[in-house]
Amino acid sequence: MISTMLEALNKHLNELKPARLFPLASFVGEEPLVAKAYDELHLITAKSVLFVCNVDETMADGSVDNEWTLKVKEYAAQEGAQAVVICGKIEEELSQMESADRLEMIKDMGMSEPGLDRMIRKGYELLGLMTYFTAGEKEIRAWTIHKGDKAPQAAGVIHSDFERGFICAEVFTIADLVAVGARPKLKEAGKIRQEGRDYLVKDGDVMEFRFNV
Repeated sequence: MISTMLEALNKHLNELKPARLFPLASFVGEEPLVAKAYDELHLITAKSVLFVCNVDETMADGSVDNEWTLKVKEYAAQEGAQAVVICGKIEEELSQMESADRLEMIKDMGMSEPGLDRMIRKGYELLGLMTYFTAGEKEIRAWTIHKGDKAPQAAGVIHSDFERGFICAEVFTIADLVAVGARPKLKEAGKIRQEGRDYLVKDGDVMEFRFNV
């Protein structure tokens, strides 16, 4: 099966098609060694690609396209890639501002968020990544994990002991916290739930782990 996959892949690449468009799933089936053999090739065109369109200030919010951004997005779709629109000039100015001034400029420009945020989110989407949070009295931290990770794997990003000795996780969402205003109110509203080993972490979850090693 590996040789069949390699022959098909060779034909695919000789047709000048990127490896990310190769239908690997149709060759894997019940043979994980096929996927392993493919991964060991480390093909550069198998990497995810994000095209970034640099536009003028009138398109800074990324909500509209022009002739050229449409062409880039069309090409990206054909290549199994994605595209995002930002205004480099605006992003440079925002990067040099204090937080309050930055928020005011974003509002004045009619933008809901900086273009850099859109680009980062699109990159996460391409790579199959997401973010969960831990929140203590002194700080709130964001942790990057893969989509499909379960609670113990998410805990392991903080420390391997957390994963090895995982017992459970207390979970709530940022949206719920914003809605009620404080963590004690979350408990009163029954918004904090306890999840076990099989819990699939969701983007934006806030988690506190119980573990024993």
